[in-house]
Amino acid sequence: MLGFVDPKKNGFDHTESLRPFTINIPETVLEDLKRRLDATRFPEQETVPDASQGPRLARVKELIGYWRTKYDWRRVEKRLNQYPQYITDIEGLGIHFLHVRSHHPNAMPLILTHGWPGSIIEFLDIIDFLTDPTAHGGKAEDAFHLVIPSLPGYGFSDKPKEKGWNRNRIAKAWHTLMRRLGYDEYVAQGGDWGSHVTIEMARLQLPGLKAIHTNLPLVTPKEKPALPTPDEQRVFDQLARFGTDGSGYYWEMVTRPQTIGYALADSPAGLLSWIYDKFESWTDSNGDPVSVLGYDKILDDITLYWVTNTGASSARMYAEHPDLDFYSIPVHIPVGVSVFPGEIWTPPESWARQTYPNLVYWNRTSRGGHFAAFEQPAIFADEVRKAFRGIRN
Repeated sequence: MLGFVDPKKNGFDHTESLRPFTINIPETVLEDLKRRLDATRFPEQETVPDASQGPRLARVKELIGYWRTKYDWRRVEKRLNQYPQYITDIEGLGIHFLHVRSHHPNAMPLILTHGWPGSIIEFLDIIDFLTDPTAHGGKAEDAFHLVIPSLPGYGFSDKPKEKGWNRNRIAKAWHTLMRRLGYDEYVAQGGDWGSHVTIEMARLQLPGLKAIHTNLPLVTPKEKPALPTPDEQRVFDQLARFGTDGSGYYWEMVTRPQTIGYALADSPAGLLSWIYDKFESWTDSNGDPVSVLGYDKILDDITLYWVTNTGASSARMYAEHPDLDFYSIPVHIPVGVSVFPGEIWTPPESWARQTYPNLVYWNRTSRGGHFAAFEQPAIFADEVRKAFRGIRN
């Protein structure tokens, strides 16, 4: 049975290296944010009637106005502080994480990894679903103990001062974290960069990692079929569209994270537009993420990037992976996949079975996009429960 093992067992005791952490952003930082928002200089209006040139001026002005006059960072700060948070040093880097244990004694340990431009805030609405399933339409057997770290250079984790913190190193760091918490067996979940890290954990077959689940399956055939099926052709079209129209941000951060970092560190309007562009493009919202997430949730995520000044450091994750050669990586441990309709690409099950021979769960959901847990927390939590049911015991 997956579960908790005493970290002092057999002399394994690193609990002293877990430092309790409470978020308390200085008021001067929030005052400076408001001052900068008040002084925003906007560009002229776009010359097209849609978002093909980027977030439209009218919507950005709406968001800036709400950020200036109505948004309350202390609300989400208080919510985060309701959960146990820690900092632990792994290979010289302080890693921040939430550790929320279920009251169900046989809960399964699960590490959740976010991506860019996401954060631990994406997972706030699923914590209760997964730790207390009996109060949210599930059974006691569906319970999880949750570990939710901030990637290096994101949120309240330290910013790497040298190259090398790629998905392989992070995967090993996450294993160290789970062992340090006393979990000798566990499962992992991720989307976006979290998917890359989670799949790398599985590829390495880290001891005790029993299974993974991803909402961004990194599966494409090595060669395009001579006669792709209509479903396959649709995905090839999605990939082509991403390559020609949707990947400008990627190449900027792969090649020049420091350049874009100056704008993201200095201008809250620039940071908002850079991140909101992805909410607009990648949510299942017909280009209107406010209709799905609302102003506050969007600004919770963006404000976390602002108050931690992690625009540049988070962008460097892309510079750590310049080759794009990380699709269709075979994984031989059990894998669960949930495909959300608003995702960047939505590959067919056949591709996943080629790459993940031990595919134990596959489903296409009715709603949700790239930020699945953020957009559709109930659906996401149900997918996670179902994906790992066969792994328990």
